[in-house]
Amino acid sequence: MNQIYFLLTSLLINSMVIFDFKQNSDLRDWRVVDDTVMGGRSDGHFKLNPAGHGVFQGDVSLENNGGFSSIRYRFDTKQVKGFSTVKIKLKGDGKRYQFRVKSNQYDRHSYIYHFQTTGDWEVVEVPLSDMLPKFRGRSLDLPNYPGQVMEEIAFLISNKRAEAFSLALERIILD
Repeated sequence: MNQIYFLLTSLLINSMVIFDFKQNSDLRDWRVVDDTVMGGRSDGHFKLNPAGHGVFQGDVSLENNGGFSSIRYRFDTKQVKGFSTVKIKLKGDGKRYQFRVKSNQYDRHSYIYHFQTTGDWEVVEVPLSDMLPKFRGRSLDLPNYPGQVMEEIAFLISNKRAEAFSLALERIILD
């Protein structure tokens, strides 16, 4: 029932697809960014599985002051005014993740929303107005996500512990 609702919502209501994973999806604009950029030892990977889902998996390490792994997807500027929610169909591993948005891919800060996965296929709804501005984990004295334009989305795991992780993605849309 949940999958039917998600499909109907994305097709019948004025929605914008950010990414719809399929067996032949081109992942060239997705890139993994781990704490290795700062000397850490985390190791994330992103690939398509045989069912056509994007799978972000790997190991977070706390060695050398590490502790995060992420995937980022950059795209041409999307006008998002009038949309209020990002809906993400995913299957997590019971761990907590961040969904991140940038208005401009060159901004140093991101707008962040934390979500907990259940281990089952689910639709995570992210209210754009609840996305908080942060830089390297620090809150900024800026308004929440303004919801005008978008040039990058990301998923990040950073739970302050060494752990294996796996997050499967099926579809990301704006409603």
